[in-house]
Amino acid sequence: MAALPKAGLPRAILFDMDDTLIRAYAQPEEAWTRLLHVFSAHLDAHDEAAITRVRTAVMEEARAFWSDRAEAAKWRLDIPGARRLSVRRGLARLGRPDDALADRIADSFTELRRQEYRLYPDAHATVDALRDAGVRLGLVTNGASETQRAKIERFELAHRFHHIQIEGEFGQGKPELAVYRHALERLGVAPEEAWMVGDNYEWEVVAPQALGMCGIWYDPFDAGVPAHATAQPTRIIKRLAELIE
Repeated sequence: MAALPKAGLPRAILFDMDDTLIRAYAQPEEAWTRLLHVFSAHLDAHDEAAITRVRTAVMEEARAFWSDRAEAAKWRLDIPGARRLSVRRGLARLGRPDDALADRIADSFTELRRQEYRLYPDAHATVDALRDAGVRLGLVTNGASETQRAKIERFELAHRFHHIQIEGEFGQGKPELAVYRHALERLGVAPEEAWMVGDNYEWEVVAPQALGMCGIWYDPFDAGVPAHATAQPTRIIKRLAELIE
């Protein structure tokens, strides 16, 4: 086995992108609350309790929707379309089905999130330091090619990674084990020589550890290990810079 690039670092690190390098979809409750206030008159929701009822219905429908692994794998390539379905179901659940209004709300939320994408402050510096230290770097992200490539370009990520793997281009997404195996192969390392870093417990801890990788869980909002967790993360970080400290 080749020597590690630097004491304490692995030969390779795979990074998730959304809500790991880029703050994209975190804290949806707050974002939905702001957005639904814009539509309060259309929803006949004129106080916080009414807004909360709509938000809860939409988010619970979304959670149910994404809990189906097969459906999730299909709809991850069309997040705006999936969001439309969730909002339609949420309004129907409240007894006021209105597909046209639901689609307007969903599309507005999609645009709100796109406008508010932000690079985490220490993302570039951390990735650059790891690369300078000799670590092979992979970016492994689920989602559609066009959407994810736009983020990669917007946040100047492409030249920072030795390998970039997008679900819509590769044909499979996390947590399928083939995803990690392919990325490791492209980086020329074995699973035990690599870390996976990200915010999704199943995708960045459970699945990588099944292959023998270290699963580093990024928990910037101090959510804590999920109660249903079947595996413990190799390490928990709250800032990306902790990887190089």
